[in-house]
Amino acid sequence: MKKPAIAVSDERGVRSLHVGGEAIQSSMKLGDPFALALDYTRCMMSFLLFHPEPREALMIGLGGGSLAKFFHRRLRATRVRVIELDERIVVTARTHFALPQDDQRLRVEIGDGAEALSPECCDVLVVDAYHDEAHVPKLATAEFYDAAYLALEPRGALVVNFMDDDPNFDEYLQRLEGAFGGAVLAMRALYDPNILAFALKGMPPRVEWDDLRRRAGQLEARLELPFPKYVKRLRSMNRSNGRELLLSP
Repeated sequence: MKKPAIAVSDERGVRSLHVGGEAIQSSMKLGDPFALALDYTRCMMSFLLFHPEPREALMIGLGGGSLAKFFHRRLRATRVRVIELDERIVVTARTHFALPQDDQRLRVEIGDGAEALSPECCDVLVVDAYHDEAHVPKLATAEFYDAAYLALEPRGALVVNFMDDDPNFDEYLQRLEGAFGGAVLAMRALYDPNILAFALKGMPPRVEWDDLRRRAGQLEARLELPFPKYVKRLRSMNRSNGRELLLSP
């Protein structure tokens, strides 16, 4: 099978990665390479509202390495392992997108993310893998989500990026809920056409909005991301009452 073309473009101080088409797979601010340039990647960090001190992160899909770089620079207590199918993407990320070389806290491997899971291998699992604009189907099967649940430590979080016009989104979400006993939250990105899903393991079934707002303030001060806006966003797509966000049925 012919591999998709890889292209890099620069415009208005932002460098973008394109794989197999014009869709932007990753972006980097040339003046701030370790920042999260795209809104949806910033929104993916909302998992920290529920699991604020990850120790072992496994990422499936590298792109330009935005999330891996942010974890490496800003979450200093977290070790990051990234699985990327296409070795050309790794070379591009290192030559054009300031992805650091492997060290004690970062390891990038060439492989199939669907085969990378093992029991309790991480406490955060991040899935952001696309062929152009299509979510990789084998990373959204019931079998994969079952394996993802087992791959998380007794307390952990799975974060998945979806496009908001994905015709299979509802089916994927039902599969996630089946694997995680219903403990799944969905959140629209603030500006990008993405929906982020957070599947939680070992969390309390409900959390008070006041507690979430307090955590959001702490995280905003620590990471300079608008976590209070993420808390407000969570209200629109998830079960709640006046006082609590319901994490599971």
